[in-house]
Amino acid sequence: MSKFTGIRGRVWFKALTGQDTPMPGDPPSVLVADALIGNENARFLCVVPDPDSRFPCARHGEVGLEQAYTLAARIREVIGETPRMSGSSSLPCPIIAIVDVKSQAYGRREEIVGIHLAAAAAADAYATARLVGHPVITLIVGQAISGGFLTHGYQANRLLAFDDNEVLIHAMHKEAAARITRRSVDQLESLAKTVTPLSYDIRDYAELGLLHKLLHVSNPENPSPEEISLVRNAIAEAIADARKGPTDLRNRFDAAQTARKASRLIRARLEEQWNQ
Repeated sequence: MSKFTGIRGRVWFKALTGQDTPMPGDPPSVLVADALIGNENARFLCVVPDPDSRFPCARHGEVGLEQAYTLAARIREVIGETPRMSGSSSLPCPIIAIVDVKSQAYGRREEIVGIHLAAAAAADAYATARLVGHPVITLIVGQAISGGFLTHGYQANRLLAFDDNEVLIHAMHKEAAARITRRSVDQLESLAKTVTPLSYDIRDYAELGLLHKLLHVSNPENPSPEEISLVRNAIAEAIADARKGPTDLRNRFDAAQTARKASRLIRARLEEQWNQ
């Protein structure tokens, strides 16, 4: 596990909102705040580590039961609402997910109680917000792994990420992928040089067409005022871009003109069969 896991989320939540404590009644692992981005209010959400969590599998920045349901509730609060700022438009307010999550919380308690329901509630809240017109922007500042990312952030209109070696977006960690495929980590890293989806390099992920933009920040753990301003401007630009496009996720598929030829071919064949 990266030594930075979870730290960056709190750093950037505070940098962009001025807050670093949970809302009343929320668990310490979920930070939510309303703050200006450009000339309008936005709702910011972030999952951070809580070493004292009553759920041991959700102490290191994982998205578990409490985290997922809290995200869902706080997103649902703003769905359909308009900004309450003087001089602001009546457009639905943006929702900003700041992401540094190592996975969903794998645990017996979580499975028994129904983490699949909690994760679905959060993912559905993000998707619903997007579909009714809220620009949903995800800023990936660290790890975005497995069900943690699917639950928190993946349903965004636009994905932004730092161009940094500590930023990882993938279905599973390298060690887990090695066990599943019965290969060594070195073998997987070798394959990743020719098979892009196997790569853990954020620059390779960008080539798949899923990212809106890579952002260059020299020290994500201690950003300068200029870098915070750069990120703010990038988020504001992504919000404006999202409002110009459709509310579905076709932009990701359309952007993958070369790196995902097989995916495009399979989709075309499926559509042909479906329409027969």
